[in-house]
Amino acid sequence: MNAPEPGPGDGLPAVAPQLRALRRRAGLTLEAAARSAGLSPAHLSRLETGQRQPSLPMLLALARIYGTTVSDLLGETVAERDSIVRALDMEPTHAGGWTYFQAGSSGRGMQALRVRVPYGTQGDIVRVHPGEEWLYVLKGRLRLRLGDTAHLLAPGDSAHFDSLTPHRLAAEDHDGVELLFVHTLLQSPTATLCLGHPTGELP
Repeated sequence: MNAPEPGPGDGLPAVAPQLRALRRRAGLTLEAAARSAGLSPAHLSRLETGQRQPSLPMLLALARIYGTTVSDLLGETVAERDSIVRALDMEPTHAGGWTYFQAGSSGRGMQALRVRVPYGTQGDIVRVHPGEEWLYVLKGRLRLRLGDTAHLLAPGDSAHFDSLTPHRLAAEDHDGVELLFVHTLLQSPTATLCLGHPTGELP
């Protein structure tokens, strides 16, 4: 299931040149990358030329496929393998209605984010991908669906699950929800062979 195409003002123009360069660095054709991400080649081409802007789930999906991080996709200059990330250095990024802050350093085998999910955004997107995810609710209540089971998580609750389990994330309350979110990254382009034909995208 693909995410709806965001409007022109929903994304980040700087993403476009990075997407094409990282895809080529991963040795993937437009068709192969689009298939692994659950997108049409035309849609991915529009993302690469800046005619469309990606949502956060799309950014995370493409980062895994290309064996990189969202920071690299965004062209952010985070100190390589810096062990400490200061609060003042966590610049907010807005994509697909979500706001996220990079909470970990680049060049690692997993990525840490602090995510704000407004009410009514992306709750119908089913996400399926290789790896693991861990999340912790900081504020508000999270509606999390894992396979056929629905869960309501309150502040202090957490979830740790295999990302191949179809999952959905949504804010339960109108004030939204704030999360700590950690997910594993694919470290080699050859790992795209494991993706097959996903039924959705990831958060």
